[in-house]
Amino acid sequence: MNPTLSSMVMAAAVLSVPLLTASDSADASDRAFRLILATESGDRESPHGKAIHRVAALVEDASGGRIRVNEFYQGEIGGPQELFDQLLRGNVDMMLTWPHTSYDERLSVLHLPYLSTSWEEALSTYGRDGWLTQVADPIFSDMGLHYLGPFPEGFGGVATRGSYATTYEQARKIKVRSQPIFPLPQTIQALGFQAVPIDWSEVYTSIQTGVVDGDSSNVIYWDYVYFGELLDYFVHTRHNFSFYTFLINQQEWDEMDTEDRKIISSAVDTVVEEQFASARAEDEKWIAAAQADGMEYIQPSDEELANWVERVRDSVWDEAEDILGEQVMQEVRSRVTPVGTSDEAAMTAHRQGLATQEPRL
Repeated sequence: MNPTLSSMVMAAAVLSVPLLTASDSADASDRAFRLILATESGDRESPHGKAIHRVAALVEDASGGRIRVNEFYQGEIGGPQELFDQLLRGNVDMMLTWPHTSYDERLSVLHLPYLSTSWEEALSTYGRDGWLTQVADPIFSDMGLHYLGPFPEGFGGVATRGSYATTYEQARKIKVRSQPIFPLPQTIQALGFQAVPIDWSEVYTSIQTGVVDGDSSNVIYWDYVYFGELLDYFVHTRHNFSFYTFLINQQEWDEMDTEDRKIISSAVDTVVEEQFASARAEDEKWIAAAQADGMEYIQPSDEELANWVERVRDSVWDEAEDILGEQVMQEVRSRVTPVGTSDEAAMTAHRQGLATQEPRL
């Protein structure tokens, strides 16, 4: 970790030290303390920034000001991997983050491609009580983290400049950035693109200088708002359901009494429920905004998407079994809808909905 980041995190950590020790109040919730809450992506006006600010406000209000929350936004105290490292060490208490697999590759189950093809399936899969969450909970626990809840965004795509692809053959000429998290680069390769793992903080420069032709695996909001002046097309490949996770350091969680845990979890639950209720509309709002600003939004045909689904599942799921094990992948295969008419119906309904919606800018 660089010296500047280290000093900033440690300074913030000093502020998070309890004003009363745990022994001063073993059972009662009268302990005043501060928490460090960070998001790896988005400034304070982004959906992520607004989400952590709302959590902080709810916590401070419910605790009567006993629990203060220091909020940090994208890039203020480090990049995604640095922040995740500090979360594990306890220097950052809470975080809204992608599930990073660098410490435990079993978390790659959360990034498996084409686990769902409709919003209804996605919410039952990735929701706080969804089957995938039940698989991931013990993994987070083994890492020293307590999982508070998901923050859904929508189905990811591939945003490019100059050209785009809706088939494996077309994609082979296009080089795009991928998050450096298994199995996302492998998924992009299976779609046909040349995948280049690049950290989020370096994406703009990489597109600008021609290192890559675009970005992948994000909902359109990120590609439009952050790279819209560089990109021409957004192809809704829907290969991943993009979501972030609210996590808290397990030791910090264990040191809280029951009432304070309830305050924290209730605040996150409120924000998660609001996000699940609005995520689809929010995604469609940014699709309309990007189109209004000249970015071409492309939905592959049912046949093109079905071909991608089959190719990617066959390739990436088999590779993932070496890491996740046969039992986990049997659970995945038993839960996921096979490629077929139900997928096509869901995709067609989504496409029709976008065609008839009024832009909400």
